[in-house]
Amino acid sequence: MSQTSQEYFKLILLTVVEQAFAAAGYQLEDRPTQWAGGLFRFAKPLDDGLYGFIEFQVLAQGNITNPEGAFAAGQPSSFRVMLTRSDQPSASAPSQHPRYVRKTLSELVVGDFGVAILPSVDHWWTYRDVTELGRGLGEAGHLIVGYGIPYLSGDLEPPTA
Repeated sequence: MSQTSQEYFKLILLTVVEQAFAAAGYQLEDRPTQWAGGLFRFAKPLDDGLYGFIEFQVLAQGNITNPEGAFAAGQPSSFRVMLTRSDQPSASAPSQHPRYVRKTLSELVVGDFGVAILPSVDHWWTYRDVTELGRGLGEAGHLIVGYGIPYLSGDLEPPTA
């Protein structure tokens, strides 16, 4: 039985980040239609009626038939991470709340905190095989746990100039 690139991404994503995200109270939303389109959203109710969202948007190339030939086409796939804090229970719903924020993980880490651990404020992790995918998800996961989750909860704020 073959897996789509999105199904394989989800499998590796959950293997790498699910335990840490669950410990922080974030759960993957059960939205197979969005998964098929490459969007994987973790959500958590925060204090004061707010919600935190961690979204992985994947642009996957090719179809996965088995682990050995998963990325045989050689085309690089990529993903990025979007962080949202909102008073709306849907990350895509508009909000006028004063604590509303929507930004990429790389924008938060590189732009707001000034930590040049990623090449740019508009970083997409690229991968050609499962090793590169796991490494990219591990790096993103560490940054989410260290910066994204505490930022969404309001426990960590970027320095003011």
